[in-house]
Amino acid sequence: MSRVLYRGGVVHSPVDDGATALMLEGDTIAWVGRDQDPEADGHGADEVVELAGALVTPAFVDTHVHVTATGVALDGLDLSGCPSLREALRRLAEHAAARPAEILIGHGWDETRWPERRPPTAAELDAATGGAACYLSRTDAHSGAVSTALLAAVPQARAQAGFDPGGLVRLDAHHTIRRYAFDCLTAQQRRRIQRRTLQEAARRGIGCLHENAAPGLSSEDDLSALLELARGEPLPEVIGYWGEIGAAALAHRHGLAGLAGDLLADGSIGSHTACLTSPYADAPGNTGHAYRTVEEVAQHVLDCTREGLQAGFHAIGDGALRTVLRGFEEAEARIGTERVRAGRHRLEHVEMLDADMIAVMARLGIAASVQPIADTLWGGTGGMYADRLGVERVGSMNPFRALLDAGVPLALSSDSPIMPMGPWQAVRAAVGHHNPEQRITVTEAVRAHTAGGRRAAGRDESGCLEPGAPVSITIWDCPALDPGTRLPDMEAGTDDPTCLQTVVRGRTIHTL
Repeated sequence: MSRVLYRGGVVHSPVDDGATALMLEGDTIAWVGRDQDPEADGHGADEVVELAGALVTPAFVDTHVHVTATGVALDGLDLSGCPSLREALRRLAEHAAARPAEILIGHGWDETRWPERRPPTAAELDAATGGAACYLSRTDAHSGAVSTALLAAVPQARAQAGFDPGGLVRLDAHHTIRRYAFDCLTAQQRRRIQRRTLQEAARRGIGCLHENAAPGLSSEDDLSALLELARGEPLPEVIGYWGEIGAAALAHRHGLAGLAGDLLADGSIGSHTACLTSPYADAPGNTGHAYRTVEEVAQHVLDCTREGLQAGFHAIGDGALRTVLRGFEEAEARIGTERVRAGRHRLEHVEMLDADMIAVMARLGIAASVQPIADTLWGGTGGMYADRLGVERVGSMNPFRALLDAGVPLALSSDSPIMPMGPWQAVRAAVGHHNPEQRITVTEAVRAHTAGGRRAAGRDESGCLEPGAPVSITIWDCPALDPGTRLPDMEAGTDDPTCLQTVVRGRTIHTL
């Protein structure tokens, strides 16, 4: 079994707060220590790697990714950060000209950042694409702009909630049209873009990601192909979730961690579909959309607990979170606190929690898979949250400090392609939360983005650099280290570290 010694760096480990070296033996960490220790002399190693001051951390875990959709954005039309509707249409026209005879799929437009303050229409998409079938998902992926040709190709959507012949589709109509668009990808296209996403994750220091698949977002075939790809090539580990009630057989068939992830309890704030307890500030009378009842939630938790699967939901608005957590409490009343806790269930996003909701999550051991970059993009008194909800509700959004202090297992993620896969961006966002009371430390954020991600998948294996732990490391060129934490200085203006190497279970999956 090959033994590889890394020395001369900064090793982020709970074993020794001054560690500079570690030894890997096959797919296990054999030793962590300092350069002056006898184990670091190199005589017992098959290979010695001189770190030259580089930082070594556990490889990051991204607990909420949509791999195929991310690949589409990486490979095709990514409108994230596009400054105007006019520019979006120009980019679409350029993209369409380069890909004749293909269904056109793009992602990332955000009308709240455009001077026009509105989404594109079907007629505008038709003009830009020459009448091609075109689907462009909004930045939150809970609504989309659709061309006339694509609307005509999915006639069943016309009778569904959220259909608009003008081209902006939401709710069930959006799910149906999105499913159709992604089903048009060939197996070869799918494999290519899935591989591209996983390679990009490895390049960013991510050694493991959780695929949040669900009907309407992907398909069983899409998920199966992804899991096969990740097992067969030197790529990040993929832990699979499927967001559907009553699908235990599918979960067991593919070895999934749970029926969780994007099992929708509501939609998103940006699309006015997150379920609220009081109306949107910019849409009086609208409280969003609820997909689940308390009884449906309770039964799902009971079924998953009995099947040995994690249960979980996408829940953003306070109305949806209230329903979901009441459902968990109903399950607790039927089978007891300890059995629910043993299920190690999880929730995604949890953006509008209050203290009572946080207490329920802590009592029942429900993990929170959160996206700090959402606060960077949309938080504060001048952001999209304030536009949609009003300034008075913004301060309590994304309560990371409150979750940690209450003992809720916290895991950081991206929800890519909604937000970029960028571990240090997420750490920086959590440390610099718009509300100072909800900020967490760099050390806490890194732990939540590494060991916290494994805990969120129900994994007991260590996510830290310590003897006996599985090899999962990332090596970083880190120009600005904080001497107190021996982690990157997250002060404004400092650069994020650059990933030099990612190693997962003894296999190098990225080298710069």
